[in-house]
Amino acid sequence: MSWRLGGVNIGTTKVWFGFVFTIKQATLLAEAADTLYHVMDLLDTIVGIAEKLYSLCEEVKANKKRAMRLARRVSALTDTVEAVKVHGLGDQPQLVERGLRELKLTLESAQDVVKKYASTSCLKRIVRAYDFGDEFAILSERLNDAAQLLSLAFAADQRDKLDRVFEEVRRSREDKEDTESDRQELQKLLQLAEETKESVDAVHEVVDETKRDVKTIKTMLESLRTPSIHLQDIREIRMEELVFNVPKKPFMTTPTSEVFKGEFSKFTVAIKRYTYPISTSASQVRSTFNKEVETMKRFESPNILRMFGICVQDENGPNPTFLIVMEYCEKGSLKQVLDGNYKLPWDRKSRMCLDAAQGLYRLHQSEEKFKVHGCINSGKFLVAVGYRVKLGGFELAKTETSLRKSASGKHSILCYSSPQQLQSINHAYDKACEMYSFGIVLWEIATRLAPFKGCSHSEVYQKVCEEKAMEPLPKDCPRQLGELINACRSFDAFHRPTAGVLVDKLRKVVEQFDED
Repeated sequence: MSWRLGGVNIGTTKVWFGFVFTIKQATLLAEAADTLYHVMDLLDTIVGIAEKLYSLCEEVKANKKRAMRLARRVSALTDTVEAVKVHGLGDQPQLVERGLRELKLTLESAQDVVKKYASTSCLKRIVRAYDFGDEFAILSERLNDAAQLLSLAFAADQRDKLDRVFEEVRRSREDKEDTESDRQELQKLLQLAEETKESVDAVHEVVDETKRDVKTIKTMLESLRTPSIHLQDIREIRMEELVFNVPKKPFMTTPTSEVFKGEFSKFTVAIKRYTYPISTSASQVRSTFNKEVETMKRFESPNILRMFGICVQDENGPNPTFLIVMEYCEKGSLKQVLDGNYKLPWDRKSRMCLDAAQGLYRLHQSEEKFKVHGCINSGKFLVAVGYRVKLGGFELAKTETSLRKSASGKHSILCYSSPQQLQSINHAYDKACEMYSFGIVLWEIATRLAPFKGCSHSEVYQKVCEEKAMEPLPKDCPRQLGELINACRSFDAFHRPTAGVLVDKLRKVVEQFDED
């Protein structure tokens, strides 16, 4: 790199060690060399983090199978990074470099999670194993994102090894096997913690409220012994399989539906019944539903509202009734929680932001037709026990749309609309638009206020498009969290993060709170 240090200008040329270039050529060469220097430094940093992460994964006690699977995938990516050192960035250097930067961010995030998980007491690992277990799936998805970008640096025949490690069907099978193995191991550890005096004494040394944590262990044991909600098939449901609360009173109503609390297959569920005239036949609905089932399965996630299926009552009669059966979230919508009297300190708000981002990320990673939600606002997220936030509001996508008498389209309400949408009704809705809407949701979580309250259409346009202003965050908002919320609300779509990058960064915010 020493050639960058010398040289002399002669008119419009620059002489470097006997080589003559125009000033423009010399500038381009200098920029290229500077980029190469930073990329090589980035590659070395990634390899260093990956080696530490691999060692940490070997120290994990609970969720051991998933941790080691994560380590093997990291190892495969490390081999790829080493190959990039030799072969260069390929034909699409900007995308490959982006993949490297995102990989570094994901590895740092994974390191924070696994480090804390490996260093806390054994019983703390047991009690928190479920929380961390969900995060392995997201980390794996983020590694896959990086793998797809890094593979652009190689010829087709060189991509095979990486493709074999991250091939979707294989990953899904491996993850299910690891999850089941870890679940069985966790059940044994929790049983031991519940039954032995030594374990209870150990809990007492770690936490102040022993009884509360023993109760938590018992609750988790009971949960482990019941079927997982995510193992239930999405299917057509018979009316007799549904049990409604009696008398049947909806706990939520909309202009087009009523939502009841009930039970299906021993799970508490929300049953949405459409109340407006329907022109679509039952056979058309079922046909569309069947096409969507496989796609729905692809974005199953603890942070996406679980769908169980559809039910058609009196389908041969003149007015059949259509029901959608979904997971029940006891605290209602995110908007209801933010408007309520719930205690929401910053660590809990940060966790809720991460949950919501993980739901959006999972959706954005799904098949082409499901890559955007189309109507992100605080009413579309629901809050379950433990303040676990889940993305909903799209139900069975085309199935719900097929039930509507007239399609109204999916458009965010005004205060969630991106500057680009406000400036032109013809602007194509994309992930960048969705990220702006999501930024408004994050702002709501931070402030517990309604966005642009009392503003008219023209006033919202003036603030967002003319003044390029953002509604202020609370003064005590953590700096890193505030920066992410503002990045999502950037006027320029280019400056808004992707959902994956946002997940990585929000996880670091949450980890910081856990450390404190």
